[in-house]
Amino acid sequence: MIKLVAIDMDGTLLKDDKTISQNTKDIILKARKNGVKIVLATGRPMEGLKSTLEFLELDSEEDFVLCFNGALVENVKTKEVIGQVTIKGEHLHELYKLSQTLGTNIHAFSSTKGLIAPKMSKYTQVEMDINNIPIQLMDFNSIEANEDIIKVMLIDEPAIIDKAVANLPKDLYDKYTIVRSTPYFLEFLSKKVNKGVGLQILAEYLNIKPIEIMSFGDAGNDIHMIEYAGLGVAMANATNEVKQASQFVTKSNNEDGVAHAMKQFSLDTIKLLKKKII
Repeated sequence: MIKLVAIDMDGTLLKDDKTISQNTKDIILKARKNGVKIVLATGRPMEGLKSTLEFLELDSEEDFVLCFNGALVENVKTKEVIGQVTIKGEHLHELYKLSQTLGTNIHAFSSTKGLIAPKMSKYTQVEMDINNIPIQLMDFNSIEANEDIIKVMLIDEPAIIDKAVANLPKDLYDKYTIVRSTPYFLEFLSKKVNKGVGLQILAEYLNIKPIEIMSFGDAGNDIHMIEYAGLGVAMANATNEVKQASQFVTKSNNEDGVAHAMKQFSLDTIKLLKKKII
């Protein structure tokens, strides 16, 4: 029996125009009415989820979210932190130097300061607009070495990020969880963090087993939670890597793929068949 459905936002729940259909909302509300936990799992901060949570009526004391790709697991209403894992200011210093070497722009999220950047850039503005959040511009070298940093992001044109990825020092993959959440965002989090870990923290808190979880995603930062869930579903628009990690592939985000898959499965049972298109 499915007790929890974890859903990525961009490219999964949201259409390309950042809307959610009434059909998808109705399916989600029906599942929730039947006792299924619906959890948004995203790289965004809580501030970037408010309008979506309100629209889907997922804003009560019974609702939870995975923010920052699982680095923060939080109760929507009470703001109780169920789990949080950060890196430190010294890591920000290291990645700031790396951004200068690679020729990319950079910004980060501090536990106390919110969104911070050494200067404004096109994709920092995109971050601000998507999440409706302010920014503090500051010299990253002034950040204390022990300050809690939720994540650091290299942000730039896709071709520049492509080149940066190709030239990343290999040892960084041993130090950080590195995810390409969009063509223009490359994120660095604690090695202990990913959406799968965040989902595990919440599932254990709620006493829900992996086999009782259904997860939806489309991008590299969704793979861990798709693999953790008993039933992992990739969108038709997902990367090949995500599709390979999933049990099923549903319709695209623009075709209400989440609602389509939730209709196909009664949420009463899971039958792990060979990978197929549903």
